[in-house]
Amino acid sequence: MARDKSNEDYIGPIRRLLVGVLVLALVGLFLVWRIDSPRVERLRAQAIDTFVPSFAWAMAPITGAANLISDFQSYQQLRAQNQDLRRELQQMKAWREAALQLEQENAKLLDLNNVSLDPQLTYVTGVVITDSGSPFRQSVLVNVGARDGIVDGWPTMDGIGLVGRIAGVGNETSRVMLLTDTSSRIPVTIQPSGQRAILAGDNTLAPPLDFLEDTALVRPGDRVVSSGDGGVFPADLLVGQVALGTDGRMRVRLAADYGRLEFLRVLRAQPHGQIADPDGLVTPGGEFYGPAVPNFFNPATLVQREDEDG
Repeated sequence: MARDKSNEDYIGPIRRLLVGVLVLALVGLFLVWRIDSPRVERLRAQAIDTFVPSFAWAMAPITGAANLISDFQSYQQLRAQNQDLRRELQQMKAWREAALQLEQENAKLLDLNNVSLDPQLTYVTGVVITDSGSPFRQSVLVNVGARDGIVDGWPTMDGIGLVGRIAGVGNETSRVMLLTDTSSRIPVTIQPSGQRAILAGDNTLAPPLDFLEDTALVRPGDRVVSSGDGGVFPADLLVGQVALGTDGRMRVRLAADYGRLEFLRVLRAQPHGQIADPDGLVTPGGEFYGPAVPNFFNPATLVQREDEDG
C-alpha cells in the first residue's frame, strides 16, 4: 500500500508539469504564429517546409479513403441512373407496341371505311408573339400574315388539338380567335355516338356544348372533333374530350395546351363552293313541279285579277 501511495505522489506532479509545459508550448506557438516579423515569417516558412511534406504519408490513407467514398457514391448514382434508364426503356417499349397496334388498327379502319385523306390540307407554322386578348376577348397574335398567304377564317392548331381560327390578317401578323372566346361558335361531332353540337366559347378552358341532339348518348371522355358542317373547319380535327361541368352542362376539355401556346399551325383550308343560284337547288334547271301558285307580287298579275273582278 505504501508503494502505491508513493507512486501516486510522483505521478501527480509529473502530470501537472507536462500539462504546464504543453500549455506554455502552445501559447508560445500561438504568439510566434501571430507575430508579424520578417524573421518570424522565415521561421514559419522553414517549419512548414520541414514538417508538412513529412505528413504526406500520414495523409495518404485519409486521402485514399476519401477518394474511395467519392467513387462509391458515384457508382451508386450511376447504378440509380441505369435503373431509371432501364425502367424508361421498358415503358418506351410498351408505348412502341401500343403505337404499332394503334397504327395497324387505324390502317384497318381506314381500309374498311375507304377513307382518303386530303393531300391538299397543308399548314404554315407561326410563332405566337403576344397575347392580344382581354377579359372579354380570347385571342393571340402570330407572326404570319398576308405575305405568307394566310386567309381570314383558316383554322389553327398547336400540333395536338384545334386552337381557333384566323380572325384578322395583316401583312406580317395575324390574329387568332381562340375557341374559348365568347364569339367563337364551331360545329363539332362527338364520337363514337356521332352526335352533333355547337362548341360555344365562354372565356373558360372548358367551353360548353350547345344544341346537342341527344344528351343521353354522350358520355364524359368521348372524343370531340370538328364536323366540317358549314365549311367553317375541315372535318375530323381534334378538339378535345367531353367533360361534365360543375353546373351540370356537357363541356369540352380542350386538347390544345392553352397555357403554353408557342407555335401554331395555320391549316390551308380549301375554299368551299358558293351557291350562285339558290333556285337551282329545288330541281335541276330551277323548274317547279306542282300546282300553279299565282304571284301576288307581280304587277301584271294584279292588273289581270282586277280586270277579271271588274
